[in-house]
Amino acid sequence: MTVARRTLLTGTAATLASALGALALPATARAATETATRTAAAVAPRAVPGTAAGTAAAAVTGSTPGGQPTADWMGRLDAARPLLGLTVPGTHDSCCTDPAHGTEWSHTQNWGVPEQLTQGVRFLDIRCNGLQGTADELGVYHSDAYQYVRLQDVLDQCRAFLTAHRGETVVMRLRNENAGGQALDPAEFRRRVNHYLDDLGYRPLFHLSGWPTLGTARGRIVLVADFANDWDVIQWSSGSNAYFRTQDLWQTDQLFPLRVKGRAITQQFDTAAADPGSPQMYVNFLSYAGGYWPKSAEQTLMDQSVYPYLTAHAGRPARYGIVPMDFPDFHVNVLHLLIDQNFTA
Repeated sequence: MTVARRTLLTGTAATLASALGALALPATARAATETATRTAAAVAPRAVPGTAAGTAAAAVTGSTPGGQPTADWMGRLDAARPLLGLTVPGTHDSCCTDPAHGTEWSHTQNWGVPEQLTQGVRFLDIRCNGLQGTADELGVYHSDAYQYVRLQDVLDQCRAFLTAHRGETVVMRLRNENAGGQALDPAEFRRRVNHYLDDLGYRPLFHLSGWPTLGTARGRIVLVADFANDWDVIQWSSGSNAYFRTQDLWQTDQLFPLRVKGRAITQQFDTAAADPGSPQMYVNFLSYAGGYWPKSAEQTLMDQSVYPYLTAHAGRPARYGIVPMDFPDFHVNVLHLLIDQNFTA
């Protein structure tokens, strides 16, 4: 039986805490924050120039090695290009920026949404439960851990960015996280999404029907529905459906799991490159849970699989689809390689 991601994270944390003693999850929120801070420092990726990590502070320059401005790279592409034909860097659990809102196990990002967009990220992974104390609102969660971000905060941040950068678009996976005391059944989740679209006036911000051309999508959020519905919108799949072909191997019981995940990533790159006319959007998650700290797992995958693949294939005309990752601030070289991939001949 497949173990749910939230169950794996909880169970793994408890098991390793018992084994390691000093890393045991504390009982109070204050202790949790102190422990998470020490742990984050202990597992922070190496910043080695010339590797996937590079030196993050030096690498964040506002433009890619190919000369594309990270805040406006889509604006340099032909409006007639289909979104399906692009390589779109993204983030996994896009709003999980503070280990105090959960634990270091659920900490996946350091940049907030505005910084992600400015640095070139164009796919956001937004997971919601009902917002405690409200009748109509949605909050952003990792499982049952509230991230102290409301859905309207994310939408307002996206709207502000798209207003300032009119050549860009954002693809947003909106997921019913369905966890904890704020879990919503399908009908209530749909009702609240409609509340945002109609009562709060966000409907004009969205593209709501099928994969568009870049010109059609510019200035808007392309909605991907990861919740039960019968609407005429793009429907998410963590496997394969009419809209998506997704690699999201986040756990495995095979030996050397990060090697297995690395092979899954590079195989998905190869498959996407070999299928340029597909009506499906390829999605290739670079993140891995499976008993590893998110930072250390991502670092290993970047150094051993992702960065070597992208540098070896740089300049090859290919589109790789949506590529969500953890901690792009530690992997700016990879983020830039993905952006520049859209400008190969």
